[in-house]
Parts: sequence; structure tokens; C-alpha cells
Amino acid sequence: MRMFVIPIFIEAGITGFESPAAEYTELGISLDELIIKHPNATFIGLASGESMQDVGIFDGDLLVVDRAENVSTGDVIVASYNGTFVCKIIDKKNRLLISASKNYQSVYISENDDFKLEGVVTSSIRLHKNKAELSRCLPS
Repeated sequence: MRMFVIPIFIEAGITGFESPAAEYTELGISLDELIIKHPNATFIGLASGESMQDVGIFDGDLLVVDRAENVSTGDVIVASYNGTFVCKIIDKKNRLLISASKNYQSVYISENDDFKLEGVVTSSIRLHKNKAELSRCLPS
């Protein structure tokens, strides 16, 4: 499916939007193609909490997680850490899971921890209207 957009150019002093009857422009790429590089290795997760807000990930955001991406220090990742799914910034050299908020301390990944990297967060999507509908789709 191709996505159509209304090109809206706002200049200083203009207070309205272009007419809804304006010509649509077809983008040359689908939204799936834009945000999903490896479809067979990608899943969607739901962010929970406030620890990643400083990198633009908020409670209730959808996370596009790619298992095929190479992980580098500084990447936002999803992992299983001692039985809990977490979304953090990874520091591979120092074995740290870092929150994007000063209110949360970094966590050291020791040899005794049960740690499994699930993938790299490549995009996040914020729903502004249909969050209740999303909640109905999730298992309870």
C-alpha cells in the first residue's frame, strides 16, 4: 500500500492550512518499507514507563524492534533481563543498561544475570488517538 500525503507548507503569518481539496502526492515508499528493514526479524513492542523519555520513547509508544540489526554501544535495545523485558541504551564495553533519564541508575550486567538481547529499537511510534483500541488487541 502506498501512502498519500497532503503537502502543507506553513509560512510565518499564515494562520490556516491548505484546502482539503489540495492535490495529494504519492510517496515513493510504503510506511512498512520505511520503518522495517528486516520484516522476518522484526517485532512490535509496547513501551512502558518513563525511563527512556529523554530519547523520545514514552509510556505507551510502539517500538519497532529488529533482531537482525547489529548491536552497537549507544543503541536503544530491548532485552530480557532477569525475567523482565527492558528497553535501555546498551554500553557493550562496560556491560551496562543505561536509562535515558537521570532519575534511573544504570544497571551492570553481571555473569550471573539472565540476559538475552532481543533486538535493536529502530523506530518508535506514538499513537495520539487509538490507544484504547490498541489495549483491546493486547493479551491481558
